[in-house]
Amino acid sequence: MTKFNTTFEIHLHGSVPLRDEVTFDHLQDALRALWVYAGARSLKECADSFYEEEPGIRLDSNDHLLQICWTIKGEDDFRQVLDDICMCLNDLTREGAALEVTFYDSEFDDEDEAQGRDSRDDFLMLFVGPTPAAIMQVQRDLLVQDLVTLMERHFDASELSDVVLEVDKLFSKRFDSLVNSLEISTPPKGNGGGSGHSGRRPRHLH
Repeated sequence: MTKFNTTFEIHLHGSVPLRDEVTFDHLQDALRALWVYAGARSLKECADSFYEEEPGIRLDSNDHLLQICWTIKGEDDFRQVLDDICMCLNDLTREGAALEVTFYDSEFDDEDEAQGRDSRDDFLMLFVGPTPAAIMQVQRDLLVQDLVTLMERHFDASELSDVVLEVDKLFSKRFDSLVNSLEISTPPKGNGGGSGHSGRRPRHLH
């Protein structure tokens, strides 16, 4: 499941709440780009991480959660895989969730550091959810958590309500802008039944 001459060790980490009816087969379909990239013939074949101590990719059927703590060796083109799987996972989620992705530069060594070279390490936060509002909610919650953690070094938590309120205002504006853009792009009713709607059709669970 590894590629030769890989530049990065790529680690995915997160917990995604799934709809009750989602099965492993649905996940295999949604994560197809991932296991194909890994050179596997199925999700089950690549579910184990490159590192044995990591749980890998698992479906918790009791709590309906996709649990990911998984590393693969790859290249920068893995970013396209991330885009694909996030788009597909949206259809399976019951609420918003965040995925942490870390690219570790496997070619960077002590000699590079001694010569003042920069590693190509990178960190991404990706978000999935059943609706734009659900995605924005988890983005908002993480931002508030980060801000409160940072500012509690200087202020009591009780003093930060105005900061949280301003964050909520920013996200409300963003959501309103999104709703307005969707309304503008929706064709008026009674247009003769033409195919005015554009975008990816949702996947229906079987």
